[in-house]
Amino acid sequence: MMNGSTGRRQRGQGRVRAASAALCLFAGALTATAAGASPAAALTPPVALTADDLTTWQTNGIVWSMAATEGTVYAGGTFSTIRPPDAAAGTSEQPAVNFAAFDAATGAPTDCSLSFTLSSGTATVRALALSPDGETLYAGGQFGAVNGVGVSNIAAVDTATCTPRQDFKIAVSATVRALDATADTVYLGGDFTSVGGQTRNSFAAVTTGADLLPWTANADEVARAVEVTPDGQHVALGGDFFNVNGTTSHALAVVDATTGALTKSYPGFIPDTSTVQDLTTDATGLYTANEGTGGGVFDGRIAIDLDDYQQRWRDTCLGATQAVLVHSGVLYSGSHAHDCSSMGGFADQPRRHLLAQSVDDPTLLPWFPDTNDGIGEPVGPRVMTQTDKGGHHYLWVGGEFTTVNGGGQQGLTRFADGPDTGTPWVPNVSLSTVTPGQIDVQWQTSFDTDDGELTYRIYKDGASTPVHTTTGYSLFWDRPQLKWTDTDVAVGETHSYRITASDGTNTSAKSPAQSATVAASTQGYPARVLSDGASLYWRYDEGTSTFAADTTDGLNNGFLRNGPAYQQTPAAIAGDSTAIGFDGASEYAYSNKRHAQPTRFTVETWIKTTTTRGGKIIGFGNLSMQNSTRFDKHVYMTNEGRLVFGVYSGGRRTVTTTGTYNDGAWHHVVATQGPGGVALYVDGQLRAANLLYTSNENYPGYWRVGGDNLANWANRPTSNFFAGQIDETAVYPTALSASTVSAHYALRTGG
Repeated sequence: MMNGSTGRRQRGQGRVRAASAALCLFAGALTATAAGASPAAALTPPVALTADDLTTWQTNGIVWSMAATEGTVYAGGTFSTIRPPDAAAGTSEQPAVNFAAFDAATGAPTDCSLSFTLSSGTATVRALALSPDGETLYAGGQFGAVNGVGVSNIAAVDTATCTPRQDFKIAVSATVRALDATADTVYLGGDFTSVGGQTRNSFAAVTTGADLLPWTANADEVARAVEVTPDGQHVALGGDFFNVNGTTSHALAVVDATTGALTKSYPGFIPDTSTVQDLTTDATGLYTANEGTGGGVFDGRIAIDLDDYQQRWRDTCLGATQAVLVHSGVLYSGSHAHDCSSMGGFADQPRRHLLAQSVDDPTLLPWFPDTNDGIGEPVGPRVMTQTDKGGHHYLWVGGEFTTVNGGGQQGLTRFADGPDTGTPWVPNVSLSTVTPGQIDVQWQTSFDTDDGELTYRIYKDGASTPVHTTTGYSLFWDRPQLKWTDTDVAVGETHSYRITASDGTNTSAKSPAQSATVAASTQGYPARVLSDGASLYWRYDEGTSTFAADTTDGLNNGFLRNGPAYQQTPAAIAGDSTAIGFDGASEYAYSNKRHAQPTRFTVETWIKTTTTRGGKIIGFGNLSMQNSTRFDKHVYMTNEGRLVFGVYSGGRRTVTTTGTYNDGAWHHVVATQGPGGVALYVDGQLRAANLLYTSNENYPGYWRVGGDNLANWANRPTSNFFAGQIDETAVYPTALSASTVSAHYALRTGG
């Protein structure tokens, strides 16, 4: 974990504004693919915070708002008690009526206790903001009293004494959802239509003495965020609105800080189905958190340059963003992101609720702590704040979650710049002896929640000193294969290897020892597969892991899902080690790499089964962690044991064998598509073909083995998943000829 420095000032809902754009940058291997990002952007800032959550007191409800200064964190929301970090709900609780204050460094409550109440209905604190000098805490929401002192949805608290200020009272007609403060002005936004008895629609400004100002920025829908720019000259507005002061500007606008007159409007900039939930700034940028409902929504984040209020970048992740915060050149966000594939990120993975990006580039950075969705709507994280104490930086997160990093924790959590205690996953290792006189050591890169670049050390024959050290970059959805070839071996020798992964602070345990014997001669079958240009070749010789090693130089490894049966014997090819078994219910493999549409291709594999439920053997699909919604270029078995090869081109185009192959013997299955149409070979012989089927569906996707969707395909079997053994799976970027297919089959001499 790398630390970073920052200059900042606290304002708004406790968010951070970096005082300088100057960063200590390091070279990264990331390329931005999101709209507005430069494809040459290769420098990314260090993520200054670990992903390890710290022990923190909890709430029994939702935290909607936070602010922080000088080591104290204030939290407001809809809750009635707080409890210690490890206490179960309903135990060891102490009263905290919609508000609590905490020590930033310990996570424990301070002696500041305030009660926000309402005579009828449910009170809630939706916004907190500190004055620049930290002496006054402004609170907004839906409440009628603070510690019994009557107020109307907005209040000011003296932070030194933790008492409501009697000289700050003004009537706001409905819920206040957003606050920001300068030395002399408090800006507010929400559901209201009047402030101090005068018309103010959604936005208003008052003095620090609670006098209504002539500042006017009337909007037609709910306000959710207000943010004064660092120079104090403008105020950014966010919410559901479609116009401000009569001018079209949906969800986002920038107005003059003195008058409220529009400085920059944004018609058509954000889809009508989306809103702005939060805003934050640093010295050079304005950043938005966006939420959408329905189709065609925008759920991601936007970076806007403050010098001209034009877009710097936007990401297109799906999964409503609720909170944004800048710290040390990194934009942290709270959301429930579930699909960032449009910008080169993860697709059909479980929701991720906390993300990080450079303020200069939307590419996701390697920082992946997580919460659950929790209670309420639910979304998960709702608000963030940051402060320092004792020489450490602390990021606090509030919301409706009930777990953090898999452990029970409700409403509040926090992260710091150290210590980094998270250890990378143990690498998955496979050995290959296809080439005589050497051993190829292959491994699936590991995952660490707050480091992308990891160091790998290979230990040979039980030695305590590594024989090879290298680095590799990986993320939870992209764990590429690495390879090292040991040539310091002799024919007939057997050697064992173990690998560790380190983030520079923490090192994983060594992987289980894997052994291989140095071959004296070339193995005919795999050598021919490689020489004929396979771009993916999984031999399934691993032990128990999630790793299907790719024998080609493309290192296009596979993920094995749901625990298939490893080391099945006999294998399909004489001299081969093992095959793999799939259960026909949920087990399958998918390629780590997401591929563009293959217009010409060959898929090749060996199968052995007695199933009467059929299932997909190999295919191309747009999803990896669940059944695909777009799927073709596949071979599947019918209930009767016939084989079908299908592509989609304006319709489902299939060819089917007349023979059946669920007889418990190994069979060689090859399907090709090219200018000559499609062909399906079994055991070296052409069994079905069609010259007219020369195209397939265009979408990016993954090669999948053992199962995927088969909805609406001809002779659809009972099961989407194949029950049986599979071995020697290869994919080629060309259509192999009949003679080549026959030659491959002929190389099998037993098994």
